Amino acid sequence: MQSVTLIIDRRKELSIKYKKLLESKNNKVIISKNLISAMKLIQDLEPDLIIVSDSVDKDLSDYCKKIRALTYNMRPIIIATSKSAELEDKINVLANGADDFISEPVNSEEFVMRMKAHLRRELESNLDIKTMLPNQNYSKRALKRIVNQHYPWACLLISIENFNSYKENYTELASDKLVQTYCAIIRSALSENDYLGSISDNEFLVITDMIKAEKIANYLTFAFDSVASKFYSPQDNRRGFMLMQGDEFAGRRSNLVHTTIGVVTNEFINYQNSSMLMNALIQIHNMAENPHKSNYLIERPRISAEDAVSKDVFNKNVLIVEADDSMALLLTTILNLQGYETDVINDYTKFPFDNINPAVIIIDAGDIEKLTGIELCKNIRSNDKFIRAKIIVTSIFHDKELILSSGADLYIPKPYELSNLVKWVETFIKEVNNI
Repeated sequence: MQSVTLIIDRRKELSIKYKKLLESKNNKVIISKNLISAMKLIQDLEPDLIIVSDSVDKDLSDYCKKIRALTYNMRPIIIATSKSAELEDKINVLANGADDFISEPVNSEEFVMRMKAHLRRELESNLDIKTMLPNQNYSKRALKRIVNQHYPWACLLISIENFNSYKENYTELASDKLVQTYCAIIRSALSENDYLGSISDNEFLVITDMIKAEKIANYLTFAFDSVASKFYSPQDNRRGFMLMQGDEFAGRRSNLVHTTIGVVTNEFINYQNSSMLMNALIQIHNMAENPHKSNYLIERPRISAEDAVSKDVFNKNVLIVEADDSMALLLTTILNLQGYETDVINDYTKFPFDNINPAVIIIDAGDIEKLTGIELCKNIRSNDKFIRAKIIVTSIFHDKELILSSGADLYIPKPYELSNLVKWVETFIKEVNNI
């Protein structure tokens, strides 16, 4: 991403000279002649470096103090330039918010090298230690800068799904290696002018050319899936899922890691601010997420009635498959008290595949000889309609791997604490609804 330098200077010739010295493909330079216009630029672009001259205000220390107070949440580097070489003036300016003081006239070569050093330090202070990518704050700044740009651009929100489960099972060191490998793959797909930064431990932002966006997304899903298996044990690769360890997660299965990519462009929508853009990115990313494999989705023009509003529906439906009427009644009562909507099926052979949309399905595995509940779980999991639904299987026979291999997301051995079941229902409802 280009750095942005703001020069606040009334002097036309000298400010243009400074701009020519500093402007490059890696640094965009903007000139402002007063604080009012400067503040608009500061709010819109969040410059990395602000050079302020005493030609704007004779009390340069007070002027630097005002800028620092107005930019407390951005913390740009402030450089003061002055015709004065007095020690007292330098001390006052530095004490009131400036990071450096330059007495004019200044040697052009020294001036350029000083500014480059400040910009380098600014970037280095915003790098994520593990990935050496610009951090979340810098990525938000990058989004803010492109919102008002009129050239065609695209943003990609890239995530590694099931990352926390992987870290829990394989340690933080292994998860760091996974992230670093994926970052190397993403870098290989980008050009010098593209931006790559972190959003969180397992989320990344790419800003690129609109034409390249889909090719990059397509390549990344393929490349990630090509290397992901190398980060698992042979047993997990054979099963196709992880068996979670530890008391808190015992009995839960977790899908293998995969990548999800949401892509937004300015081809059809002019975003008013970075928050609006980020919300659109998150929404398209959530729509792209497939629980079992890597996927990407690109925002397309909306075809709808005028003033139509699309709303996400919160799914709090729980389906209970239980032959024991008393147990089914108990579960229904408990879950209804928690605010969930429940349906009960007593006959395993009459599962209504076409008429329901549950967020969570609770299945009793049934008789150890017939394995009716296990077969039903397999049929549900193979049906694309229930791809996002979470399945909890309860059982009197304790074969965790058999049950999880049938497609269950969680195995709870009987007898169990109802509070534990309710806790998992709440967790899964939030996951299905992306909360």
